[in-house]
Amino acid sequence: MNFMDEKCHYQAGDIVYVFYRNPHTQDVANIQEAAVVRHPDDPNQLAIFLYETYYPLSDEIAIFQSEEEAKQAYHYFFGNDEETYF
Repeated sequence: MNFMDEKCHYQAGDIVYVFYRNPHTQDVANIQEAAVVRHPDDPNQLAIFLYETYYPLSDEIAIFQSEEEAKQAYHYFFGNDEETYF
């Protein structure tokens, strides 16, 4: 099942959805809304801004364009347990 669209091009200002693992409880993952922004240290690069932190936009982050797409992938990878989104 392919949830990642490699042809997707993001622009600063886009709202996306990512899987976020709690740094204190690594076995818990949630879907979180995030913004695509220009990286403050390198304005030529895009980053994900999440919880007051900039993450480089890379293929190591599962990024989804819609909440529904993120939920489908979440259930595929983590099962059907009810999780809190956002």
